[in-house]
Amino acid sequence: MRLSLLFPTCATLSLFAAPILSAQSKANPAVDKIFAEWDKPNSPGCAVGAIQNNRYLYQRGYGMANLDYDIPNAPEMVYYVGSDSKQFTAASVALLSLQGKLSLDDNIRKYFPELPDYGTPITIRHLIHHTSGIRDIYALMSLRGDKLEDVFSDSAALSLIFRQKGLGFKPGDAYSYSNSAYLLLAQLIKRVTGQPLREFADAQIFQPLGMTHTHFHDDPGHIMKGRAMSYEEDGNGGFRISYLQNFDKVGAGGLYSTIDDLRKWDENFYTHQVGGEALQKLIHTRGILNNGDTLTYAFGNTVTTSRGLRVTEHGGSMMGYKAYLLRFPDQHFTVATTCNLGAIDPGPLAHAVAAVFLGDKMTPEKPRTVAQAARQAGASSASTTLSSADVAALTGDYFSDDLGVTYRVHADSDGRLMLAMPGANPQPLVPTGPNAFRSGSTIVRFERSTDGSATAMTLTVSRIGEMRLGRR
Repeated sequence: MRLSLLFPTCATLSLFAAPILSAQSKANPAVDKIFAEWDKPNSPGCAVGAIQNNRYLYQRGYGMANLDYDIPNAPEMVYYVGSDSKQFTAASVALLSLQGKLSLDDNIRKYFPELPDYGTPITIRHLIHHTSGIRDIYALMSLRGDKLEDVFSDSAALSLIFRQKGLGFKPGDAYSYSNSAYLLLAQLIKRVTGQPLREFADAQIFQPLGMTHTHFHDDPGHIMKGRAMSYEEDGNGGFRISYLQNFDKVGAGGLYSTIDDLRKWDENFYTHQVGGEALQKLIHTRGILNNGDTLTYAFGNTVTTSRGLRVTEHGGSMMGYKAYLLRFPDQHFTVATTCNLGAIDPGPLAHAVAAVFLGDKMTPEKPRTVAQAARQAGASSASTTLSSADVAALTGDYFSDDLGVTYRVHADSDGRLMLAMPGANPQPLVPTGPNAFRSGSTIVRFERSTDGSATAMTLTVSRIGEMRLGRR
């Protein structure tokens, strides 16, 4: 494949397309209609593989991998798989554990002395199961106003994590998905072995399994043959390139792969070629909270059931790329889906494909219930109206030590209270109760002194927990 050619001739394109088309299965209308919305010459789409006993029941591409050069999606194309990367990061840590080079119950400050002492040890196991309480790096970046197109190095990301004075919760008390945890796992591998995750995973997993088109992309300038580009809808019936690579954090994401390489990884579940039975047992071990509750989340994968059948599954999403890996271990059956349009949700697509081949073994699908309409904020005037004195008492600048940025609360020309976050347009603060507000998905609470003036503001954000900002 010669994606490096800037001006391919028609003959070259024909030669390029030939091996892709030859790898695709004969049309299966039941599967094809699942992807029909994107199976167009002017639309991004997906590639899918339905695999049983290490053989394809079906493989096909839908839509285009590159709209500039009219290159179609296909199982051979290389896609970014987002958070599906996490199962390879976790497996790498599991291999180090089995090799005796670390313990999953090690306090991570053993490897990261820069991390504050939060009073309760955070273990490697906490990182793997998202039970550490460490705030999510992408959420922190958003709160700080960092832009995705800006260069954001690993050292800058680690510095932001290490400056956090608080956690979302006591380690082990709850589950909260944290990309920071898997960035730290990748850095831990480097500190233990002296190898970056890219080299370690390649030597320990990808090369032994013959995954020759898979790698952790830790160098943005690295050339990749056969890469599918990613897209977002432009709001006018077309698409625009979505791919950005300046900020991507290897470990939490960063993996590129193909449908066929994912098949090889999937088959290791049964052959135990890499890591033996011990690795498979470990990476499917679910997390346990301090109160004894067992999570569905294991090592970068979710161990659960779907329509009466056991499954392990995980999805990924970043920069317009989408991916989903869905395994039915008792049936030795897997669906791997990779997509290159941000509007696509690959999880339901993978489950729909699985139903085509395993439907007779599944319990009936539960009918969807109509969700109740959410009550609008401000149903009563008492909860939505602020006096001019209240507005004056709350306006001002609020500084976050954890983020190193200032938020501003001010009144607009209509007297509405507004929250200006770094790098974003001011948004209304909608009252929901005494000193409580909502700004988009962020819950905001103000602390007041005895004279009624605000002294601090607390934000409650998904994947962050609470963050306090003092008024200046």
